[in-house]
Amino acid sequence: MIVRSTDDVVPVEWGNGTSHRLLTETDGMGFTVCVTLVRKGSTSALQYVQHLEACFCIGGSGEVVAKDGTRYKITPGTVYALDKHDAHYLIASDYEDFRLISVFSPALRGDEKHTLSPDGFSQY
Repeated sequence: MIVRSTDDVVPVEWGNGTSHRLLTETDGMGFTVCVTLVRKGSTSALQYVQHLEACFCIGGSGEVVAKDGTRYKITPGTVYALDKHDAHYLIASDYEDFRLISVFSPALRGDEKHTLSPDGFSQY
C-alpha cells in the first residue's frame, strides 16, 4: 500500500505552476497522480505526445482551449480528458489560481518540466 501526501513530495515547477507528483513511474502503478496548481493569469500551450491525461478541477477556474479554438470553461467539479494526445491551451483565470487533480497514463518519471515558448506546444 502506498500512502503519500503533498507534504511528502517536493513540488515540481513545470512552467506556469507547480505539480505535486504523488504517484510516479517508480511506484509501479502504471499511472501518475498529481496535484497541479496553475498560476492565475497564465496561459500554457501544452501537448502530451507520450501520455494521456485527465484533469479534475478542485478549485479556482480556467479554460481549456483546443488547437482549433474550441473553448471549454473549467470550474470545480469538472473533468477534462486529453484522450487523443490533444494539443491545447490551459488558461487560468486572471483572479485566482487554478487547482487540478491530474492523472497521466502511462506514468510520468516525475521530473518532467515544460518548455513554454510562444512558438509551439510544450511536449513530453
